[in-house]
Amino acid sequence: MLKQPESLDALYRTLISLQTEAECKKFLEDLCTIPELHSLAQRWSVARLLHEGKTFNEIMTEVGASSATISRVNRCLMYGSGGYREMLEKQE
Repeated sequence: MLKQPESLDALYRTLISLQTEAECKKFLEDLCTIPELHSLAQRWSVARLLHEGKTFNEIMTEVGASSATISRVNRCLMYGSGGYREMLEKQE
């Protein structure tokens, strides 16, 4: 695995230090553009729907995500580092 840049490690530390939904919202709204936030939210919606067993076509209709986005999220669910799966299981 490649070494993470220090700035990325600093971002991770900052994210885990957020204590409330309001803090998280304010931080992410300052950090990200509106399209970036929408993209992150869409990927999370896709991950949840895939986890529920929805088909690609159902997800495309419900969320408006492209097949490329759904495929990418699906690959991460199947072969990624486990981040999606861990958070999905936490919310069950």
